[in-house]
Amino acid sequence: MPDDKSDSRENNEDQAKSADPSKNDTGVEAAKEPGADLDTLHAENTEMRDKLLRTMADMENLRRRTEREKSDTSRYAISNFARDVLTIGDNLRRTIEHVPAEAAAQDPALKSFLEGVELTERELHNMLERHGVTRIEPLGQRFDPNCQQAMYEVESKDVPEGTVVEVMQSGYMIGDRCLRPALVAVAKGGSKPAAPPKGNGQSGPARRAANDDIPGGAQPGD
Repeated sequence: MPDDKSDSRENNEDQAKSADPSKNDTGVEAAKEPGADLDTLHAENTEMRDKLLRTMADMENLRRRTEREKSDTSRYAISNFARDVLTIGDNLRRTIEHVPAEAAAQDPALKSFLEGVELTERELHNMLERHGVTRIEPLGQRFDPNCQQAMYEVESKDVPEGTVVEVMQSGYMIGDRCLRPALVAVAKGGSKPAAPPKGNGQSGPARRAANDDIPGGAQPGD
C-alpha cells in the first residue's frame, strides 16, 4: 500500500509539471517565442511603412510632373504652327511698308487695298495673342540676348551702349519662352549702361526657346 501512494504522488507531480510550462524547458522556449515574433513583426511593419511612404512620394512627384508636362504641351504645342504664321505676318507688314502713303492717298482703290491688308494684319496679331503669342517691343530698350539677335552695331553717342536702335524683324514670345528672336541693331560708342537692379528680369534665369531650332541671340560686338 505505501508504494502505491508514493507512485500516485509522483504521477501527480509529473502531471503538474506538464500543465505548468514555466516548470520545464519546453515551456520557457515557448514563452520566449512570442516576443521574438513581435520584434520581427515590428521590423517588417517599419519596413513596409517606409516603402509605402516612398511610393506615395514617388506617385505625388509623378502626378506633379505629369500635370506640368500636360500644361507645357497645351501651352507650347502650337509653337511650330505659330512660327509659320509669323512669316505670313511679316509678308503683310512688308506689303504695307512698300506702299507709299502719297500713292495710297491719291488712289482710292490702292487706299482701300492697303486698309484691307492692315485689317488682316491686326486680326492675325489678335488671333496670336489669344493663343499666348505676344510681340516683343525692343526698340529703345537694353539689348537682351535671350530674345533678341544683334545683326550689326551702330555708332551712336545719343544713347547708352547696348541700346536697341533699330528693329529689322519683330520678335515674339509664347508664354514665357522665346518663339522667335527679334533681329535688331545695337548702339555702341555711347555711355556705359547702368547695372540692372537686383530682381530685374535681366539678371534672372535666361528665357527658354520654344524648341531647339530657334537661333541663339548674339552678343553685341560678336
